[in-house]
Amino acid sequence: MPEEEVVELKFRLYDGSDMGPFRYSPASTVSVLKDRIFADWPKDKKIIPKSANDIKLISAGRILENNRTVGQCRVPLGELPKGVIITMHVVVQPPLLKAKTGGLKTDFYKPFSLSEDYYNVKLEDSESFT
Repeated sequence: MPEEEVVELKFRLYDGSDMGPFRYSPASTVSVLKDRIFADWPKDKKIIPKSANDIKLISAGRILENNRTVGQCRVPLGELPKGVIITMHVVVQPPLLKAKTGGLKTDFYKPFSLSEDYYNVKLEDSESFT
């Protein structure tokens, strides 16, 4: 019976410590990896994700999408020798806050415009200056 292919992964946290290595099937999704990281997150860390959605995984300089499989995320380096452990970097980043309207809060991005208050003059009175 042929040996089932597995991928060994370890996860490098923000402080340089590692979780793992863990063995995964190439068919496992990034979402499964994030769930495992969240469940096994060390309780003594200063930064703790509130959910698996707060976790971003980076491999080979790319942020991995939840629906991708481990097999799809591997860098095509050819055949890796047995026992090679792939390191993925873990970033904790909470999702962007949403305004009550459901859209992104954009108060900081309003275009600058001169208003009546800037000149301390009502626009209706401005005819007297001409």
